[in-house]
Amino acid sequence: MTLAIGQPVPDFSATVTGDTVVSLAALAGRQVVIYFYPKASTPGCTTEGGDFRDRKAEFDAANTVILGVSRDGLRAQENFKAKQAFNFELISDKDEEVCRLFDVIKLKKLYGKEHLGIERSTFLIDADGKLAREWRGVKVKGHAQEVLEAAQALHAAH
Repeated sequence: MTLAIGQPVPDFSATVTGDTVVSLAALAGRQVVIYFYPKASTPGCTTEGGDFRDRKAEFDAANTVILGVSRDGLRAQENFKAKQAFNFELISDKDEEVCRLFDVIKLKKLYGKEHLGIERSTFLIDADGKLAREWRGVKVKGHAQEVLEAAQALHAAH
């Protein structure tokens, strides 16, 4: 199943840092940014998470929740969140359930070897649970600001 702009995103629930469970249904009435990153505590992922962290107050003002997702275990996510002082939750998606829902598992090349991994991607879901925007093959620099501006515009239009 492929998600399409303007279509409802199927509800999902996942374990997040703080050993709690988050579901899309429980976030109804708020916009949601879900960003997928390849691996906790790596340079690009640390920069990207920091960029979202530093803009959290502005996302809050736009009624937008931030969730980061990778296939790392909960312990790795907890360590990553604590070390970087992230002020939002991280989803541990070891079974790739959320990754598959958003179709972010792609064939990647690293040092000449092919493997399946997460394509850095971000999705903005509106307050009604519909997919409003998607960014795939994301470059970290300037990305969080672009997502923030889209969230602010969506919030203002609602």
